[in-house]
Amino acid sequence: MEFPQQQKPAGEGKIIYPPGVKEITDKISNDEVVKRLKMVVKTYMDMDQDSEEEKQQYLGLALHLASEFFLRNPNKDVRLLVACCLADIFRIYAPEAPYTSHDKLKDIFLFITRQLKGLEDTKSPQFNRYFYLLENLAWVKSYNICFELEDCNEIFIQLFKTLFSVINNSHNQKVQMHMIDLMSSIIMEGDGVTQELLDTILINLIPAHKNLNKQAYDLAKTLLKRTVQTIETCIANFFNQVLVMGKSSVSDLSEHVFDLIQELFAIDPMLLTSVMPQLEFKLKSNDGEERLAVVRLLAKLFGAKDSELASQNRPLWQCFLGRFNDIHVPVRLECVKFASHCLMNHPDLARDLTEYLKVRSHDPEEAIRHDVIVTIINAGKKDLNLVNDQLLGFVRERTLDKRWRVRKEAMMGLAQLFKKYCLHHEAGKESAGKISWIKDKLLHIYYQNSIDDKLLVEKIFAQYMVPHSLDTEEKMKCLYYLYACLDTNAVKALNEMWKCQNMLRSLVKELLDLHKLPVSEANSTAMFGKLMSIAKNLPDAGKAQDFMKKFNQVLGEDEKLRVQLEMLISPTCSCKQAEICVREITRKLTFPKQPTNPFLEMVKFLLERIAPVHIDSEAISALVKLLNKSIEGTADDDEEGVTPDTAIRSGLELLKVLSFTHPTAFHSAETYESLLQCLKMEDEKVAEAAIQIFRNTGQKIETELQQIRSTLIPVLHQKAKRGTPHQAKQAVHCIHAIFNNKEVQLAQIFEPLSRSLNADVPEQLITPLVSLGHISMLAPDQFASPMKSIVANFIVKDLLMNDRSVGNKNGKLWTTDEEVSPEVLAKVQAIKLLVRWLLGMKNNQSKSANSTLRLLSAMLVSEGDLTEQKKISKSDMSRLRLAAGGAIMKLAQEPCYHDIITPEQFQLCGLVINDECYQVRQIFAQKLHLALVKLLLPLEYLAVFALCAKDPVKERRAHARQCLLKNISVRREFIKQNPLAQDKLVSLLPEYVVPYMIHLLAHDPDFTKPHEYEQLKDIKECLWFMLEVLMTKNENNSHAFLRKMVENIKQTKDAQCLDDAKANEKMYIVCDVALFVIANKSTACHLDSPKDPVLPSKFFIIQDKDFKNDKEYLSTEMRQMLLTGKPKPAPVLGAVNKPLTVPGRRIFTKTTTVSDTSNPSTNSSPLSSSTINKNSNSNAATESSESQTQENNENPVIKNEEGKKEEPSQNVTPDAETEASPVKRRGRPSKTAAAPAAAEKEGAAAATGGGAGRGRKRAADPNSNPSAASINIKMSKQQQQNDEGTKRQIDLQRWSHVSTEKEKARKWEPEEESGRAVGTVALLLGSEGDTELELESSPEGVICGRNDREGYPLKQGQSSCAAWSDPFSQGDTKSTRRGVPSGRQGEPNSGLAVKRRPVKVKSRL
Repeated sequence: MEFPQQQKPAGEGKIIYPPGVKEITDKISNDEVVKRLKMVVKTYMDMDQDSEEEKQQYLGLALHLASEFFLRNPNKDVRLLVACCLADIFRIYAPEAPYTSHDKLKDIFLFITRQLKGLEDTKSPQFNRYFYLLENLAWVKSYNICFELEDCNEIFIQLFKTLFSVINNSHNQKVQMHMIDLMSSIIMEGDGVTQELLDTILINLIPAHKNLNKQAYDLAKTLLKRTVQTIETCIANFFNQVLVMGKSSVSDLSEHVFDLIQELFAIDPMLLTSVMPQLEFKLKSNDGEERLAVVRLLAKLFGAKDSELASQNRPLWQCFLGRFNDIHVPVRLECVKFASHCLMNHPDLARDLTEYLKVRSHDPEEAIRHDVIVTIINAGKKDLNLVNDQLLGFVRERTLDKRWRVRKEAMMGLAQLFKKYCLHHEAGKESAGKISWIKDKLLHIYYQNSIDDKLLVEKIFAQYMVPHSLDTEEKMKCLYYLYACLDTNAVKALNEMWKCQNMLRSLVKELLDLHKLPVSEANSTAMFGKLMSIAKNLPDAGKAQDFMKKFNQVLGEDEKLRVQLEMLISPTCSCKQAEICVREITRKLTFPKQPTNPFLEMVKFLLERIAPVHIDSEAISALVKLLNKSIEGTADDDEEGVTPDTAIRSGLELLKVLSFTHPTAFHSAETYESLLQCLKMEDEKVAEAAIQIFRNTGQKIETELQQIRSTLIPVLHQKAKRGTPHQAKQAVHCIHAIFNNKEVQLAQIFEPLSRSLNADVPEQLITPLVSLGHISMLAPDQFASPMKSIVANFIVKDLLMNDRSVGNKNGKLWTTDEEVSPEVLAKVQAIKLLVRWLLGMKNNQSKSANSTLRLLSAMLVSEGDLTEQKKISKSDMSRLRLAAGGAIMKLAQEPCYHDIITPEQFQLCGLVINDECYQVRQIFAQKLHLALVKLLLPLEYLAVFALCAKDPVKERRAHARQCLLKNISVRREFIKQNPLAQDKLVSLLPEYVVPYMIHLLAHDPDFTKPHEYEQLKDIKECLWFMLEVLMTKNENNSHAFLRKMVENIKQTKDAQCLDDAKANEKMYIVCDVALFVIANKSTACHLDSPKDPVLPSKFFIIQDKDFKNDKEYLSTEMRQMLLTGKPKPAPVLGAVNKPLTVPGRRIFTKTTTVSDTSNPSTNSSPLSSSTINKNSNSNAATESSESQTQENNENPVIKNEEGKKEEPSQNVTPDAETEASPVKRRGRPSKTAAAPAAAEKEGAAAATGGGAGRGRKRAADPNSNPSAASINIKMSKQQQQNDEGTKRQIDLQRWSHVSTEKEKARKWEPEEESGRAVGTVALLLGSEGDTELELESSPEGVICGRNDREGYPLKQGQSSCAAWSDPFSQGDTKSTRRGVPSGRQGEPNSGLAVKRRPVKVKSRL
């Protein structure tokens, strides 16, 4: 604006004062000045802009008030009044000011600005004048005059600083409003905002200043909102210079740019319209710290509750999501932390985040995987709908993480969700159903080997699944319906948990009993053993041992502590008493001056495991009441999501399990009355469970509950005579367990049953046979003699030696229990009766055991058709073979019978594991494993697992390998824990299984041509199957011990065929193959053996010293072939159909057939010869069948997602030029390549119209029509070998040079069984985040041991066993394995004719 020439006032320069106001000079006092100025102020206040005469009259006074006397007056009252006058003067003379000098104007406005500081004190008497000053300036916009001043910015900066500094919480809304008006007019009407002025505003947004003066922040926030259109350009320019151009010197706030962006975005996103694209540029910076800062900023912007940035700026959002895969760990960590807020505030973005969180859940960094879990769980706890099933699936996977911290967070997070939504039903039944799998998943983790996992599952169960803090009725209701809803594997895990806790209570009780005995060395040794056993059940075994020793010392010194501990583990201890005992014991062991007490923490772990926090007498009564309500139909079963029948059955099962662990809690008339009601129910399982509960808990019924006794006896008699077989068994055992006059009671059952036996009515034979068998086993002295006549005259002659009915000739190898003929079921029970009768006698004085063993052997030799009349169906024969094999194995558990089992009978029993029927092999292997792992069977039976190398089904081989691992570890642990076991090493040390294995393989019915490569390769495979597990570690120079043992066997003769030169030669050849395998596996085997091995005289006859066998039975050529494989000429088109591979990439196929590669064991053979199918006949019809594995309690069910077994399918390439008639022989049927059989699932043949699969289904003739699918093409071994001309044998992962006449190609060829990609498998970001292997059962199964290898995430459909399955086991069935024909040809063999029908498979070494 132009400043006009100032007119001179009237009166020749005299200053005219308002009426009544005397002259104001420096001569008068300050009080007088103030008094006169007040009158001047009043005069100016009353004037308006239209008073031209007064304006001219008081012009001189206006100029006078701008003099130095007033502007620099030391009196603040004077300055305030002058400022008010000047403000009115600008108002009155607007738009022109009466002052012409720019310097004067600057001084005036700086003076007025200084006076505005008086606004700070709202309690000052002069505050109203200060407010008037502010109001006047804002209303008139007086400061706009300064725009024409060169240094106006200095005035504005000072003004803004003053206003931001004086604003406080005592100011009312009007003050803030006038300040905003004043400042906004300057911003909006000026040419722009300088950086210095912008800094003055923005500095109030920095967190440090914001916290100091919240009102200044609010003032700046309001100002920016008011001026957003004007100031946005200035803000964009500032951030452009700092972010893009890197000019940090342009402002002192450069280092706070990200804080400012966050605040400005919160104020109004429009302020950053031009800034956001600049952030996308910064996200791609090469500086990790800079990217981290930008990510932190954007995380707050995107995650803000009302933010729409993600939808408004999709490119920036996508760029930000890319930082989830940043190479910088803190950046990825920050992204994961952001996801939690984003999920909670923006559920619509969950889909975008899911894929990135999936990748991060496998991050190699533990902290990132941990935070992924925290992110998902926090969102889920706020609202379950915020997290989709995929996100919850990531948490579920992490329960198997390698790191304990991650696993713990995942498990605890899922437990919290379960408690909130399933237990408390905070979000309704729909949400509870969404996460109903959590309860099963958490309990499945109890199958993990880590004690930390087990302890956490127990803690979760006690605090989240069935909270112990609830009152008894509510607590038992939770348990009752939880148990009813659990899947099979979870129920087994829960039962195992109670079993482990009960076992630990027993150990503590035994320790306390030892404290009551006099001090002695033997007592100290026994105590040490108990302490070591207890320590194994606590985390960190090393520290646990030390702390348990210390705890034992404290127990010895503190009698009161022992009393409390005895009360805690007492069977009569209630849950409330247990809490008191735990509290008292903890108080005694607490040291106030010690902030952390690891000793106390370890003792707490022990107390938590042994304290009965759920079950006592009151709890059992509550469970029984719930059961009664379910029976009566008055319970809330339907509301809890279970049917009444399910609730009753699972309730009885629950009580049955608790009857093992808490038997004394059942002793009440009310409980037994309810159980009697269950005995009368039609449900067979319910009645069976009720009888078992009586058996476990009814020891005091006869003495204390006579009424219950009188009611129970007739029921038990009825069940023993006419109940189901299981009920009959439990009834007999119940009578034997709880009644004093058991002989009378059992006789009342035995006599009528023995008289009523009638083989012509087999349906009515099964229960009597079960009862008679168990009676003879429990009371042998009373019933052994009567049973002998029954066995001789009825069981053997009338039942087993006669076939009264003709079986169903449908060709199936296995049928369901319901389809088995009653006669065969009766025969199976008859075999079991024989065994029970003998086990009861425990002597062979009458030679009955010899006769029984001969009978069982004959049944195996005749393949189950003892009469050989061919009336029995194949499936019934399978049942009888299984029963016979199991019977011999059962008798072998009794020492007196084991001694009379001949080697031939042992071999017959062992060969059942190679039976043609998948279910026979499976069930026999389970029984064998259970007996071995409990140390009931002699060590020689462990050798039978070596024959599993011939099994065509990968799953069975994997199971057998895990059984071997488990048995070997159990035996070695037993030797360590029991010093006395050193005297029995021959029967316990796993290495001593090798002589039995060599002898068993030497008498293998398939081992007929000891110098033929194919047969030697099979022998090597079986040997390696066992030796691989034994030689995992070279403990105590065991490799040399094995070598020495095999060498010693070569210096003996076969006790079974002492004078048979061919049989001895076969044994020596097997020894040479074993030595060859050991030498190639170990470099330490040639050292001196620590001990001289002892060989079993039952199998080997030691020769005179003059006898020396140093002959090499394997030629150099044969050794080379065993090492590298037998070379075969490749046809011209041999490589045409071979899939091209790239090192480092795994070959995956999407067809139903299984590729030639499969999963290797963790210790793959160094001797492997691989076979690659390079050219298979595309016309060969290949079928893939399913196999169902019904595992026992220690081996849960294994299924894939569809409930079907993974089965290998095979391609067969017959060669017409090599067709020849198969050689007939006795023993195992001949093997053909035309009939590769897949394992037959139980009942699967019914769907296919029959067809007996021997481990695998046979492939149909490619030229036949569908109706001829059941016709088998029989081919000799020579023909099969010629068929394999299209396959190349190569060494394990070796570089092979393939030469032909015209070319040489260097190729990398993977091992057939390797299961890996050739080279290395690329990991996502690292192995630490890989998912550990998880059982795929319903809903997901029980967990096996965690995958300790890197780079192998869980594959879809991959299945595993709870305790034994190995994801990297010996692999899938090869497509080149030989099949088995349906016909059985025999071949002469020394000794008994041993028959079995396994599929002989290709070497997996």
